[in-house]
Amino acid sequence: MTFIQNALAGRVALITGGGSGIGLGIAKAFAGAGGRLVLASRDLDKLEGAVSELRDMGAEALAVRADVRNFEEVEAAVRSALDAFGSLDIVIANAAGNFIVPAAQMSPNAWKVVIDIDLNGTFHCARASYEALKASRFGGRFIAISTTRALEGWPGCAHAGAAKAGIMSLVRTLAGEWGPDGIRCNTIAPGAIGDTEGAKRLYEDRGEASHQLAQIPLGQFGKTDDIAKAAIYLCSEAGDYITGADLVVDGGRERGHSGVGAPKVMARDRGRA
Repeated sequence: MTFIQNALAGRVALITGGGSGIGLGIAKAFAGAGGRLVLASRDLDKLEGAVSELRDMGAEALAVRADVRNFEEVEAAVRSALDAFGSLDIVIANAAGNFIVPAAQMSPNAWKVVIDIDLNGTFHCARASYEALKASRFGGRFIAISTTRALEGWPGCAHAGAAKAGIMSLVRTLAGEWGPDGIRCNTIAPGAIGDTEGAKRLYEDRGEASHQLAQIPLGQFGKTDDIAKAAIYLCSEAGDYITGADLVVDGGRERGHSGVGAPKVMARDRGRA
């Protein structure tokens, strides 16, 4: 798409969870749009493979091992970006954890692990990158990946749903506090993205794929590239006047319960993953 060409030229982006799935999809799209990339994750082997792909595309890219639950490691990733490229203009807080377990059977540790990765990790990314984003000559961009299930209730995923709802509140607060510093803060809420490991575990492996498709008016699962294009929009000049927003990219799933061609869904099913 022509609007993407050179849309991020000169900009440096740090993407957590960048070794696979949505994070890698965003990284590839950013590379195609002229961005320089720093990918962070706990799995350095996976990161190195992703960075190799980006370099084959002609992009400047760097892999940094970082666990977003550890603030010092996130700070180190930000320093690595600054040392390598001299600036940091975009941060995509994408690292996340999730697994299905009913709340009545969820251990306190299971709750804590997901909250630590999703919510605390997002705060760590924001706090560690604030000064660098404030100094960006393009106007800093901070984007966190949320979910359309964040505000619906999410049976089986209470920890992830609560964390993502917290992320939405956090980012809206940051938009208000950091707007005067020129930093735009937004969330992107994907629906069912078919080419990810999460979709395989949550939908395909559980025999839920057809149920999910029935709730999507566009009749197909999304792709990581759909999320990546939304991220380019928010991080380029096209997003200069957008902050505090939650950009939903779900093929209409939120409205699919009563949309054209979608079956009626009982209230107890509205939060199903």
